[in-house]
Amino acid sequence: MYQTLLKPVLFLLDPEKAHHLTVKLLSFTLRVPFVGGLFRKWYSVRDPRLERTLWGLTFPNPVGLAAGFDKDGRYFESMSALGFGFIEIGTVTPLAQPGNDKPRLFRWPQDKALINRMGFNNEGVAALTDRLKHLRKKKYIIGGNIGKNKITPNDKALEDYLLCFEALYDHVDYFVVNVSSPNTPGLRELQEKEPLTKILAGLQEANHRKPKPKPILLKIAPDLTWGQIDDIIEIVTATQLHGIVATNTTSSREGLSKDTTHIGAGGLSGAPVRDMSTAIIRYIHDKTQGRLPIIGVGGICSPQDALDKLAAGATLVQVYSGLVYYGPSLVKDTVKEVLDKG
Repeated sequence: MYQTLLKPVLFLLDPEKAHHLTVKLLSFTLRVPFVGGLFRKWYSVRDPRLERTLWGLTFPNPVGLAAGFDKDGRYFESMSALGFGFIEIGTVTPLAQPGNDKPRLFRWPQDKALINRMGFNNEGVAALTDRLKHLRKKKYIIGGNIGKNKITPNDKALEDYLLCFEALYDHVDYFVVNVSSPNTPGLRELQEKEPLTKILAGLQEANHRKPKPKPILLKIAPDLTWGQIDDIIEIVTATQLHGIVATNTTSSREGLSKDTTHIGAGGLSGAPVRDMSTAIIRYIHDKTQGRLPIIGVGGICSPQDALDKLAAGATLVQVYSGLVYYGPSLVKDTVKEVLDKG
């Protein structure tokens, strides 16, 4: 139904408007008596063989929703009905910010790609925390993706990450530190050795003061050199971080069939990122001999793409752009493939 009916209509709309319409339509459908139950049953695949235990958490299956889809924690309950094993909300910042000017999200259908320059648009961590207090149910595994405000200088970035960490600590199961979005000026400079060590060490210090520390992961860009990735592995190991999310969007336009100069700046996601993301997963896995857990994300537009990332060394995977092109059954179909391939 998605490919033949919904997708053609949604693709007539501005991508950001289509996004909001889709999640509102899903939320409405799930509230309809009987229909909501059938919907959940149709998309849910449950089997003990799908479970993954990591950081003391038991994931019902290894397929999650990537950060960026639900920045403000409004839709995680609805999205969970599609069969996700876990959902990552954010990126959230201490203060609310509108993000970059619109239009800021673009489809590139011929390449199954999206280009975005959203700019961490969100309502701020206080609003997210308040929503989680009232809505969260323990049956969901939720990750909190945290960032810094655009107005915060890089030398004060740790303060922003700590504010988000402290506010969300009681409401999420794990954290992801986002220093790799290309859409906040200067943010990727925080991936350099000195600032990254300061941020991760500071977060871990706060984490270890808690009675029960939470898993903290680092999300990295696909545009790093192998030497920079080696540095990140060294820092992650030294600060005893719990894993890496590989990867964010790319600033590159390689692999696209048409010129995108008229669109301007933005991070590229979808199929063109698939191979570079998988290569980085494989490199980190081999370099660490599988000792560092990896969440693989980037270019998963089919079940086989997810299987490739798992085979490369990812323990879990996440999808976002692939949902736009494949449809909501991407999660169910992927989980079934994981089960069939053992």
